[in-house]
Amino acid sequence: MLRLFLQKPPPPPSDGDDGVGGGNRDAVEATLSLLRNIESVLWSVISSCGRYEARLWLCNTVSSIHSIAARDQLHLFMELLRSERSKLDVAPRLLQMIFEKRPQKAGRILAKRCYLLEKFFQGNPRRIFLWFDNFAGVGESGHQKGARALSLYAFANRDVCWEELEWKGKHGQSPAVVATKPHYFQDLDILQTIENFLEYVPDFWSSSELAESVKDGEILKLDSKYFVEQFVGLMYKEDLEDIWAAIEEFILEENFSSLSQNLLILLDEDRLLLFLKSIRKCIHLSGQCQDFGYASCWLENLLATCDDQISLDELLLLNAVIGKGRQLVRLLADEEHEEEKGKVDTILKSKVTLSDADHWALIKECVNMKQQVAIKVVGQLSWVLHYLLARECMTAQSWEILFKTNGIHFQKADDYSLIQADGIRESNLDSDVEGWASGGKKMCRRDRKKRRKKYHRDYNSSDEIEIEQTNAWQGLQAGRSWFLSTDGFSCAWNIADLPEHLSRHCFKTWTKWIYSKC
Repeated sequence: MLRLFLQKPPPPPSDGDDGVGGGNRDAVEATLSLLRNIESVLWSVISSCGRYEARLWLCNTVSSIHSIAARDQLHLFMELLRSERSKLDVAPRLLQMIFEKRPQKAGRILAKRCYLLEKFFQGNPRRIFLWFDNFAGVGESGHQKGARALSLYAFANRDVCWEELEWKGKHGQSPAVVATKPHYFQDLDILQTIENFLEYVPDFWSSSELAESVKDGEILKLDSKYFVEQFVGLMYKEDLEDIWAAIEEFILEENFSSLSQNLLILLDEDRLLLFLKSIRKCIHLSGQCQDFGYASCWLENLLATCDDQISLDELLLLNAVIGKGRQLVRLLADEEHEEEKGKVDTILKSKVTLSDADHWALIKECVNMKQQVAIKVVGQLSWVLHYLLARECMTAQSWEILFKTNGIHFQKADDYSLIQADGIRESNLDSDVEGWASGGKKMCRRDRKKRRKKYHRDYNSSDEIEIEQTNAWQGLQAGRSWFLSTDGFSCAWNIADLPEHLSRHCFKTWTKWIYSKC
């Protein structure tokens, strides 16, 4: 049965003998050699996808970082945008995000530069109809979008532009008639009218009426690609202050996760590594992060403590084995990686069975390594554990034996009668493992008797009956699942999720030992 090594071994005897604390040096070296061989195979799997998959995984982990302050976030992404190469990828994507989430910001900038719209509408009937053919009919509240701008401007400047309005009928309409019957604007030949305005009414394209119609940013939806190109030009060619100010405002408002998920995957490897090295100066480790309270804590701790010599290759591999172990196992299971899977299985056949002392000696060896090397060792070791758990523990019985062997208290999730209505278990969590495994049925029967007596005394306790039925249903749905002491019995873990949960728990435990210098 697999050993998880979740407890520190007792110290060696004081007489100087090796005892359990000494460990077998040959076993440690053999394990390190095995991990190097595993690393070589995993790299071939990662590289076979052009590293894109591994970069995507890393970017997702980075997006989970919690400890970046708003001002640091602004500095990080503004530095990224100021790079010349970013105008080809990062800037267009960020502008697209602004158009989608805060279109008013871009609309206000466009309203000050309506001259951009002349080129936008020239020779493009589709855009003209979508924006200007929005006149209100009989009984409708009012003209919309460009139709409103056109009607307001035409009335305000009727002496100079009314004759440029083209009507579909045999004769035109006078301003006086249209003022009383605004739905007559629907009789405009809108395409010919806008073409006339483009040629003969240049003032319309810098008018306050047109500017007001685009302030809400709705026009950006007509062709966002066109406006992205125009705004990129305003950013990098004209270096306009108001557009950079709007971008800064958006970066401050948007959360770090969203910005990272949308922008980092666009970076080439050099810029991605530079960004990650910049992050390390902005990380402020909280107590929860130092205790590895969430998924990205290993990366935050590593970036905050390692030197600048860490490479992107190391980060890609570390993230794959630590944060995406399950995906890596699935990748190995693909037909195209059958050869690599065979190599992993062959390597693991030669693995050394470590004793408590051997494993502890390995951990102490890691303490003397560079930070990223030590994390790589325990990360790979936890991934090997994940792989073996998924392969060897296929039944509920095998998992329960594993729990008992490794001192993990557990409770079957379908023993719902052991949980009170308020969610507190009636059994003693400090009872021995056998109690968790075998004592449930007796307690369940006793509990049912108590409830039957209570319901006999108070048959109107419908709330309690409903709670019992709900708990029963949840228990049936849980299937082969267990509550474990590894996470304080807070979540039911099924067979499919257990390899990932336990390997991550082991990684967290071992890494905390390394950071604390044992």
